Amino acid sequence: MKKFLALLLTVAMVGSLTACGGSSTEETASESTEAAAETTEATEVTEEAEAPADAQEGDLPVYVVGICQLVQHDALDAATQGFKDALTEEMDGKAIISFDEQNAQGDSNTCSTIINGFVSNGVDLILANATPALQAAAAGTNEIPILGTSVTEYGVALEIDNFNGTVGGNISGTSDLAPLDGQADMLQELFPDAKTVGLIYCSAEANSQYQVDTIAKYLEEKGYTCNFYAFSDSNDLSSVATTAVSEVDVIYVPTDNTVASNAELLNNICLPAGIPVVAGEEGICAGCGVATLSISYYDLGVATGKMAARVLQGEDISAMPVEYAPNFTKKYNAANCEALGITIPDGYEAIAE
Repeated sequence: MKKFLALLLTVAMVGSLTACGGSSTEETASESTEAAAETTEATEVTEEAEAPADAQEGDLPVYVVGICQLVQHDALDAATQGFKDALTEEMDGKAIISFDEQNAQGDSNTCSTIINGFVSNGVDLILANATPALQAAAAGTNEIPILGTSVTEYGVALEIDNFNGTVGGNISGTSDLAPLDGQADMLQELFPDAKTVGLIYCSAEANSQYQVDTIAKYLEEKGYTCNFYAFSDSNDLSSVATTAVSEVDVIYVPTDNTVASNAELLNNICLPAGIPVVAGEEGICAGCGVATLSISYYDLGVATGKMAARVLQGEDISAMPVEYAPNFTKKYNAANCEALGITIPDGYEAIAE
């Protein structure tokens, strides 16, 4: 009997231990399952939170903007950057903007090739930075909206008689035309005793021809004699400039892209000869000039970028007049003025080195 009771007690103890072990295992499994469920739930919440953003971005229109810049130099670079910054900001949350930016390395034929590529790819808008780029774009398409910038006179560039400020068709943009009468006044203010002014410009740039023809009239009214020194490309700029410094007292260069790309070359000829250069824009002045009455090309690009946003949002480009820079600043090249012994009067701002 005692043996039987002992056996029953042993069986009861083993069953109790088994029950305790089974309860612990089940609780551990239950906790793991709950943790896994929580992790899964957290992942799903994250994906749901991100989904609306993805869906929203997918709903935005996508625009491809082709940028054809004639050549790389400070003024055109600043205009392109201002354009991109402004357009990106204006269209933030409204559209996705993609830029196809190409540089023609100063060659008009390359501008045409670039524009033809834009047309073939079906870009939504073209920025033509500089006159030859605008001319190539106008010849390349009459359907894709075209905005020019760093273009002095649209009537001259596009051969429009009696230009009234609005191009019409698929073209508009911004002009970098500085007040040429004001530049003539500045030249007289700095060099009242000079007799002969040499006008150096690239004959291949229609707007350079326009600028020197116009400022020559103002200078001649002030009693100066004007000599014209045209060069066809950068290869003959050196010889033309060498001739000019031997025949004139002061040199004037307009907003000429070829000069802008070769300002150091011009400086290396004019500065040793003691001939000061008055420039049409700040970038050229920084490279070879003594003074300029200039615009901000970055701000000009910003204005163009804002026009592009309006066009992409449906405004009729054919009715948009060309916009002009509102502000002009007298600036001087401190190093060149010091080297030539020129004292700059009050009211001029030194160009940052």
